Amino acid sequence: MIDKYPKSRSEVIDLMRTKGVNPTQQRVEIAQALFAQPQHVSADQVLSLVNKQRNIVSKATVYNTLGLFARKGLVREVIVDPTKVFYDPTTSPHHHFYNVDTGELMDVEHGSINLGELPPLPEGTQAEAIDVVIRVRNSPAAF
Repeated sequence: MIDKYPKSRSEVIDLMRTKGVNPTQQRVEIAQALFAQPQHVSADQVLSLVNKQRNIVSKATVYNTLGLFARKGLVREVIVDPTKVFYDPTTSPHHHFYNVDTGELMDVEHGSINLGELPPLPEGTQAEAIDVVIRVRNSPAAF
């Protein structure tokens, strides 16, 4: 399930162009932060990563860029609850565990969930994707 992440600035720019995204300076900075390693990050975490050295990107720019990246298929948007969205640079099909105690989102090994058959879809529609988020909690300490 490992996607090949672009490492160099030129690889990031090539990927963006391939997906139809104009590689502005700020978008490239955001993409480089996302693709630095396999990770699940919120928009606020991306903002912090990009602006670690100096403030070069606004919060609005990060949110707008992440939305664009999700629409263009550069990242997957994983909504774990109405107030918490993660952006995942691994775009191949996979599912997630979400720890509600720690706020951590983790990949589920590809192929380890067997869903069987889908129910009949509403007329005139087709399945686009299946995203499973398994919510877990930390086990209470044993006494």
